[in-house]
Amino acid sequence: MPLITSAGIGSGLDLESIISATVSAERNPKLQRLLEKEDSLKVELSSIGEVKSALSKLQDTFEKLADMDNFGKRTANITQPSGGDLISATPSSSTSTGSFKIEVQQLAQGSRAVSGDGLFTSADDVVSASGGTLTFEAGADKSFTLDVTADMTLSELRDAINDADTNFGVTANIVNTGIVGVGSKLVLTSNITGAGNDLKVTNDNAELDNVSTDANGGGAGSGGMAIDPANDAAQDAIIVVDGITINNSSNTFKDAVEDLTIKAVRESEAGETAKLNVDVDRESVNKLVDELITNYNNLIGQIGLQTRIGKPLNGDASMRSLSAQLINTLGGTLTDAGPFETIFDMGIGVKKDGYLEKSSLVRSLNEAMDENFDDIGKAFAGDNGIAKQMESLLEEYVKPKGLLKERENNLNEQIKDIDADKIDLNEKMGELEAGLRKKYAGLDVLLAQMQQTQTYLGSQLASLPGFTSSKS
Repeated sequence: MPLITSAGIGSGLDLESIISATVSAERNPKLQRLLEKEDSLKVELSSIGEVKSALSKLQDTFEKLADMDNFGKRTANITQPSGGDLISATPSSSTSTGSFKIEVQQLAQGSRAVSGDGLFTSADDVVSASGGTLTFEAGADKSFTLDVTADMTLSELRDAINDADTNFGVTANIVNTGIVGVGSKLVLTSNITGAGNDLKVTNDNAELDNVSTDANGGGAGSGGMAIDPANDAAQDAIIVVDGITINNSSNTFKDAVEDLTIKAVRESEAGETAKLNVDVDRESVNKLVDELITNYNNLIGQIGLQTRIGKPLNGDASMRSLSAQLINTLGGTLTDAGPFETIFDMGIGVKKDGYLEKSSLVRSLNEAMDENFDDIGKAFAGDNGIAKQMESLLEEYVKPKGLLKERENNLNEQIKDIDADKIDLNEKMGELEAGLRKKYAGLDVLLAQMQQTQTYLGSQLASLPGFTSSKS
């Protein structure tokens, strides 16, 4: 029997359409049900994801509200004199509030040593024919040594100083004066500030005395390099805070006022002062409360949107439970928070639709900060504060094995099952089609043989004597 590759080719019947219609009639209703179920699960998964995302944002906000440091920030407001910025200031959370007048009498500086007149005619002069070692010191704990090679020039010495790996902050330059008898000068500048921290350069070979502050075997200041005590000596910074003079080895004063860092920027002219006011950081607390209201309302809005009639979470028990837990926990009774019994006593209110707002029915937030700033931090971030209670509640929903994550996992598993069902359905439909083709293949061959027999008999009858075929 010849192989029939297309149903109906032998008989001329449209068996392909019959097979296709039969398979479609069997497949389409089942596939449609699977697709509808898959779409429903995906929409529900998307809704859960929207609620979970809103919960995560609110959780991030409560993490900030649970940190007491966020309620201990201070601001430094400075009124600078007309001549430009005199100081900058950085308070800590421990800085006491208050106002200060500050004058900068002197900026800190490092020392500068300059070689004497006529010691070098140019930068190409040889420093030492035999070489040796130079030792650089500034203050009690800053030092480094430098090997000077034989026949090293002044310019080579400059480069060696600047490139030394252990250099603590000495910069070397050469100034070519062009004046006969003065010549070229080596200038060494130290960045180590503070009175008594002058740069000291010693050597182990008298040939290097010209590039040292102390000659070999001589006393301090006996070398070829000198520090002008009036202009180039290392000095302290000096500020005057409310009439009290304060010295410091650098321009940054830490704890001159307890827990406050003040940096001197320039020296005062004619006794001018900057006015510094340290206050609690109200703006950062206002921003945190605004963030709370925004993210809480976003969550309430998402729950409302996803539980509307026609939405996949409509009538969902877990969403109803979450809504009730949110408002119950948020409005819980406070302890150790001064006059605040709930957070609604500090300028936060709840509207009829469940959304939060800044309110002044009891007192405004700014009034609450004026009267009991520290207690606001306790209300949110204290051991029994609302922020920590809300963190615990939200964690149950958004943690890796939380309620919403488990629900997402369950929905994803159902979607995977539907994918498997679709594969199974396709396999079954393939088997059905194969069976139909096998069945109709036999019918096709039988009908083709019958047609061939009919044609053969017709031709035989037509050849008989006296047989006349009918004409239409």
